[in-house]
Amino acid sequence: MQKKTWLAIALTAVAGFEGLRTTAYIDPVGIPTICFGHTAGVQIGDQKTVTECEALLTDEVVDFGLQVSNRAKVPLSHPEQAAYTSFAYNVGIGAFEQSTLLRKLNAGDRVGACNELPRWVYAKGIKLPGLVKRRAAERELCLSGLSNAHTSR
Repeated sequence: MQKKTWLAIALTAVAGFEGLRTTAYIDPVGIPTICFGHTAGVQIGDQKTVTECEALLTDEVVDFGLQVSNRAKVPLSHPEQAAYTSFAYNVGIGAFEQSTLLRKLNAGDRVGACNELPRWVYAKGIKLPGLVKRRAAERELCLSGLSNAHTSR
């Protein structure tokens, strides 16, 4: 993997997994959503431009990345930071904060933490193929950062 910052990797990952929709829609669990998976304050009928969506994505990924860093007690490699940011973006920071994944990471079990990602493939009790693919990719990204871990802080 080329040496990229966690932010560039995370933006690419989240945008690819979420996809871009400039008109609000109902996501698989019934939440009004727009752009690249943005949900806060969204109502059906809302519309945004591609430029607005890209700015919103950048702001949110930076925010989630900082929240992930603040909860991790170990330095993260760029791929780990990107994988966990993508994960937290999708499940929410509260779920990340309460996860076995974070407990394992903070206990120094970095491989075990990465291997927790594929467990998060259900939405309202339904296994979603898109989440299976996303978590597999996040896990692979996460594990790729373990061979030569360097800090992103």
